[in-house]
Amino acid sequence: MNISIRQATPRDAPVIARFNTLMAEETEGRSLDPQRLHKGVEALLSDPSKGIYFLAESEGVILGQLMITYEWSDWRNGNFWWIQSVYVKKESRARGVFKTLFDYVHRIARADKTVCGLRLYVEKQNEGAARAYEQLRMKKAHYEMYEIDFVL
Repeated sequence: MNISIRQATPRDAPVIARFNTLMAEETEGRSLDPQRLHKGVEALLSDPSKGIYFLAESEGVILGQLMITYEWSDWRNGNFWWIQSVYVKKESRARGVFKTLFDYVHRIARADKTVCGLRLYVEKQNEGAARAYEQLRMKKAHYEMYEIDFVL
């Protein structure tokens, strides 16, 4: 399969929102508010300071996505790129789609001197995703995540 990667544009918002809905259902059993989600996707796509979506395509069909957001590290004087909203269509899994997305992001992050590393989080029960990240030489960090969610 020939997979190409491109940065998402505002016209991609419907497919990104649909992928995010499917991801939330699969990984957390959570139903997202479609209107809020669509507005959130559009907000990021219209403001690059919030982040970037990258899409994997083959023959004009979008197969998967990932989003990058930024976290400033004063310790490193650089930004971590957080990989989020990862989704690959079920019929396209185990065919190199995520690896192609990851390799692309890894390559451009390494070339950007303002980027100090890549991070992501994974749902605790998602062992398949954890294995995929470890195969890409990512290592488990020293941190547990805590949150207060004002919306969901």
